[in-house]
Amino acid sequence: MMKTKPQKIELLAPAKDLETGIAAINCGADAVYIGAGSFGAREAAANSVAHIGRLADYAHLYHAKVYVTLNTLLFDNELQQAEELIRQAWDAGADAMIIQDMGILEMDLPPIPLFASTQVDNRTPEKVRFLEEAGFSRVILARELSLEKIRKIRAATTVQLEAFVHGALCVSYSGQCYMSYALGGRSGNRGRCAQPCRKRYDLEDSAGNVLAKSRYLLSLKDMDRSGMLEDMLKAGISSFKIEGRLKDLPYVVNNVSWYRQKLDALLSGKECRKASSGSVSFDFKPDPRKTFNRGYTEYGLTGERKGITSPHTPKAMGEAISSVKSAGKEYFILEEENDLIPGDGICFLDGSGELRGTAVNVREADKVWPRRMDHIVPGILIFRNYNHRFSAILANVPCRRTIDISTAISGSTDGLEVRVTDEDGITAEASLEGPLEVARDVEQSEANMRKQISKLGDTVFNCSVIEFRMKEYPFVPVSLLNGLRRRAVEALINERRVKYKREEASIIKNSFPYPEKSLTYEGNVLNGKAGDFYTRHGAQVTEAAAESGLHMKGRKLMTTFHCLRYETGMCVKKGNKGNVAEPLYLVDEEGRRFRLGFDCKECVMQIYME
Repeated sequence: MMKTKPQKIELLAPAKDLETGIAAINCGADAVYIGAGSFGAREAAANSVAHIGRLADYAHLYHAKVYVTLNTLLFDNELQQAEELIRQAWDAGADAMIIQDMGILEMDLPPIPLFASTQVDNRTPEKVRFLEEAGFSRVILARELSLEKIRKIRAATTVQLEAFVHGALCVSYSGQCYMSYALGGRSGNRGRCAQPCRKRYDLEDSAGNVLAKSRYLLSLKDMDRSGMLEDMLKAGISSFKIEGRLKDLPYVVNNVSWYRQKLDALLSGKECRKASSGSVSFDFKPDPRKTFNRGYTEYGLTGERKGITSPHTPKAMGEAISSVKSAGKEYFILEEENDLIPGDGICFLDGSGELRGTAVNVREADKVWPRRMDHIVPGILIFRNYNHRFSAILANVPCRRTIDISTAISGSTDGLEVRVTDEDGITAEASLEGPLEVARDVEQSEANMRKQISKLGDTVFNCSVIEFRMKEYPFVPVSLLNGLRRRAVEALINERRVKYKREEASIIKNSFPYPEKSLTYEGNVLNGKAGDFYTRHGAQVTEAAAESGLHMKGRKLMTTFHCLRYETGMCVKKGNKGNVAEPLYLVDEEGRRFRLGFDCKECVMQIYME
């Protein structure tokens, strides 16, 4: 019976820059994704090709990977620059490109694997199967998919499946949001979203009745699926992705460490194993509540939609601490014991539901003196949205990643040889030529060799086993032993780099049919090459992408898993239509109106420009 290799399971971390990317690798990420200088879906998170190369060189030492994001729509006059950037990223050591624009598949590319961004709107078995046939090595699934839908996609395809497990949520299906572009020309599909979903709205019916007043009705909580990793693994996910290319280093360190520990508890090593080398020791206790979050939701994996919104604020509230027991003129006392300290940021919802915030100035016994006491009264719940002590710990990246090695020392007075073998079976040697003096004390000689050869604190290695194969024990000065160790380590590092081979993939053009026969602006076709791609696959482009200059009045701006009918207790499928005049509208602070549509069969909400 042939033995099957364990499936590689990947923890994928965000990196806004080189420093954050290295920190993510040190905390146990199997791969990181990072924006290049142009065309990433986070305009504010761009990096030079040189920095991408340095990150790849560091990651590859652990056999971890670096993916470059080029996941925006491209104009015709940008295609050549994009093609050059892909080639430069490949030459610098990138392992894959995450893309949205199908025009890229018509380019003359190096053999770099392509991943279909979640911006491609990957939510059906038919779409994912098409992308696999078109040449993609991986498909990043829509965040809104349930476990059942993921299982159906897995059953219909063999392509690698990646899914988000943590971080901020866009209310619209990715790639299908045109609101920011419609309101101010800043397109999310071009990496410049103005986040209108994080603003206040009224909910009205067509008779002018106000159903909800001045609330963040489209603002979602953040995702946390750390309790459902095993379910996702069994459903077919092999890459678990943390969102956050705009997030700071403490956020990345905390959450990568949290998910590394969670995944390690699931990976048996027989059926599945982590996708890179090494193990991580942590000098702190990770806790996602202690860094940026808007509250958490698993976001529909089980099909449940309740409690996914953050209607009172789009900002981070952090971790709940305690309710206020009593309040003086300049201080307050909390109901429960707590560890608030000067420098902590705190926030709370006042009596009218408005978010308020301040900072702790002084802490004495059970009394807390904030910078301001405005609106702090007994009964309100205090949150800590900035943990001063925890953030200071994270800034120093309190984790160490090492690769286990075993060492064999053999020789005699004629010379020594050190052979090191790492956990991946990669070996290297270094030798010391004699003649050497005979050791007067064999036990002391062996102890000295063991001590000096295992001194690997400033390297990426940890010596777990030392085996002696000596004909006779020589006396070897410490300086010579240290030099021998350094040469062996350097040889092993070089050998690991030589042994690391990037996966290669080539796009073989074909005419596998696209699941739809025609594409409107929602097909996001912005350049001629993308048009050629869809034509080759049997789909007619009837309308260019919104960013081509379309007037968006009367058009659909969003399709959302979040449903305001459901959220306000008026779900038709549950028989709770309510006494309201159809249709319903969102009204923003500038008085602009957006009509709501409801596809109850698909269980989605649509937002239209009035």
